[in-house]
Amino acid sequence: MMNRNVVYVVGLGPGDSQFLTAQAAAALDAADVLCGYTVYVELIRARYPGKEICATGMTKEIDRCRWALQTAQSGKTVALVCSGDAGVYGMASPLLELAPAYPGVEVEIIPGLTAALSGAAVLGAPLAHDFCVVSLSDRLTPWAVIEKRLACAAVGDFCLALYNPSSKGRADYLAKAVRILLANGKAPNTVCGTVRNIGRTGQTTRLLTLAELEKTEVDMFTTVFVGNAATKAQNGKMVTPRGYHGV
Repeated sequence: MMNRNVVYVVGLGPGDSQFLTAQAAAALDAADVLCGYTVYVELIRARYPGKEICATGMTKEIDRCRWALQTAQSGKTVALVCSGDAGVYGMASPLLELAPAYPGVEVEIIPGLTAALSGAAVLGAPLAHDFCVVSLSDRLTPWAVIEKRLACAAVGDFCLALYNPSSKGRADYLAKAVRILLANGKAPNTVCGTVRNIGRTGQTTRLLTLAELEKTEVDMFTTVFVGNAATKAQNGKMVTPRGYHGV
């Protein structure tokens, strides 16, 4: 990668360097400036002590995108970093929406390992068949829309990965989501799993039923997995059969 007027939107994966792709590492190496949410920048700061850093807090996403584009337009190569994958609840979308206002700036999206995949690997194979990924955060999406998507996923008996399942201001959102799934066809004994701090120090997992999940406290560092009617708990793993017979 040669330095030029470019913004690399880089997915860092769960955070540990072992989950960083070679493509992402090359983009970070090529960048003059690293930009991102403070928590995510801190995951990589020690690897790049000589690089310029722009780190901002929550709710500053659009400001970060504009800064990255302006900085690239001035002649620098910028890496705008996200956890997981930049295109899954990440910064790729808002940056691409703003990019036409900055002619001459190239944008390259660098994929990363999103929580649905890294968390699924920890649990076993919960997403081995058709699945949906739904964020329970209503900061940018109305709850009525989230509720409709959950109901449709339940009717279709999709496996689910639930992002942002709870926070201090949304302590009951996972319980509300579970009740929607139950009301639309998911059985109370549906196998579920949770992974907290995926790929980081203090990683914890749990297998439980959908009925138990309704009463389970989680936080924003947790990804929740809900199986389909065929999902089973086997040897401590969450397994959704792909459909092969005689195995």
